Amino acid sequence: MPTTAPPPPDSAVGDRRRTVAVLGPGGVGGLLAALLSRAGHRVICLASAPTARSLRRGGLHVRSAQFGEFTARVAAGTELREPVDLCLVTVKQTSLAAALDRIPPAAVRRGLVVPLLNGIEHPAALRRRFGAERVAAGVIRVESARVGPGAVEHGSPFTEVDLAGPADLLDPAAAVLRSAGVRTRTTRDETAMLWAKLAFLAPFALLTTRYGLSIGPVRSGHRAELMALVTEAAAVSTACGAPADPAATLARYDAFPDTARSSMQRDVEAGLPSELDAIGGALLRAAARHGVPVPVTARLVGELAGGPTGPVSGGGRPGPAAAGC
Repeated sequence: MPTTAPPPPDSAVGDRRRTVAVLGPGGVGGLLAALLSRAGHRVICLASAPTARSLRRGGLHVRSAQFGEFTARVAAGTELREPVDLCLVTVKQTSLAAALDRIPPAAVRRGLVVPLLNGIEHPAALRRRFGAERVAAGVIRVESARVGPGAVEHGSPFTEVDLAGPADLLDPAAAVLRSAGVRTRTTRDETAMLWAKLAFLAPFALLTTRYGLSIGPVRSGHRAELMALVTEAAAVSTACGAPADPAATLARYDAFPDTARSSMQRDVEAGLPSELDAIGGALLRAAARHGVPVPVTARLVGELAGGPTGPVSGGGRPGPAAAGC
């Protein structure tokens, strides 16, 4: 049974203690919230009323291949009612618009908003709401799932975050994440960072979801499609200013455990809204803007959407452009 664990050796104390809001304490957000609380930071989880009550009552319970098993106490509510130093946005793209109502812009006027969502188009929406100087794009690499209210299973032996922007904006946020044991890197090239993730994620998500298979059977039974998708995604990424290496991407897939599944696949199998538009749709819209042919991607997105190929939202409109695209 989980027990409350002491913070790690590099925990935040004294003037390093920060107030962090986590919008969406699910698999990713719940893990980060628990790690940050264990490191000594004040953490406020923002969620539905039932989830917030559960978190206030019992905290967050984590079983992790990397961090062990522990329980962390957090504050929780349905709306952010105090200023914070850092706000991590960890909801799915499908619920982002509604979830943002939980964060009054005034609460992050002196803090930093870091979205850790799949896709490339969400930073623009966040900057319109909170201001360009208050938002830094980020990506996370982790396999973590919410298995119940306040319960998180972290299966990967790694938790890695990349942040993009000027050093003076990112350094405090990076220090907070590192204090919790999260490997955190910073870069000035937002376009390269976002596309590095999408060009890798899209083939994985589309194929595992389309065929209901983990990556092992996809590699062996649908390799031609996998290679075609990787090549198409790399071509779009390159056209957007982020050169990609298809051979390196395939090598990463080949190193994955056979049982690895995408989060989009898990959502579809659970009957939840999928991030098809944020992943496949965004790739198609960027391809259309640059005139890059992506026939295999378009076919798979169309099959998953249950309709004609092409952008899965917006009625064929171009959609918002990512940074540098």
